Amino acid sequence: MDPQLVQELEMLHDRVCEALSDPKRIMILYLLAEAPLIVNDIASALDLPQPTVSRHLKILRERSLVETTRQANTISYSLADKRIIQALDLMRGILRDRVMKQAKLVDSAS
Repeated sequence: MDPQLVQELEMLHDRVCEALSDPKRIMILYLLAEAPLIVNDIASALDLPQPTVSRHLKILRERSLVETTRQANTISYSLADKRIIQALDLMRGILRDRVMKQAKLVDSAS
């Protein structure tokens, strides 16, 4: 296998896949796709404690999936690259198609 491809796949796993391993972090990304938000707004929207959201945001920020903007004492979070939502939507579509195919197989076997 091409060494550059191997390196890129390892980086993809380390930086992106690990960050997406928790559904709460994916939900945060979808919220931020709508508009930049502060931690308390994210916590309220997801009905999660603020420290939990802060931990998730730290991981997303370390993996360069979200960016911060400081205004006085307020930190606003936004997507670093909107293409992450396109990638997530693509994966959701694949999953939806697989589930539908399996449902049809179960129906036809009945």
